[in-house]
Amino acid sequence: MANVLIICASLTGSTEIMAEEMTEHLQGLGHDVTFKSFDLDPIEASRLQEFDCIMFGSYSWDDDIPFEVEDFYDDMEDVDLTGKRVGAFGSCDAYYDIYGPAIDTLATRASEQNATVYKEKFKFELEPDDQDIEYGEKFAEAVVNQET
Repeated sequence: MANVLIICASLTGSTEIMAEEMTEHLQGLGHDVTFKSFDLDPIEASRLQEFDCIMFGSYSWDDDIPFEVEDFYDDMEDVDLTGKRVGAFGSCDAYYDIYGPAIDTLATRASEQNATVYKEKFKFELEPDDQDIEYGEKFAEAVVNQET
């Protein structure tokens, strides 16, 4: 079983809902899952090395990462994620010109730090519905089970 970190930034609660569903699902499969929030219950980027798998969740509503993620994002530059499995997910809004840029940015930073980043980024429109939650559970399993 994997030691998993799920960390998210959630403005309206939508990304947090998905993160909590993923946490419960992976725990139900026997994985050791730690849930953190970038703004309310942060973790130092250096601690990423303690986990087998990391899932970054973020809302996106402009062309940048949320302010509460910025310091963590910068600190990731000093962390070698070789051998770590990473996935990125979050709530997006089709109103904006770019769909889910924060999710892509976090995945790219993890890749730059040598993580094995799951090929798909899971982006859902605004608040997750039952179908999104079901897909999110499968997505979480796929990220955890990917080969490094």
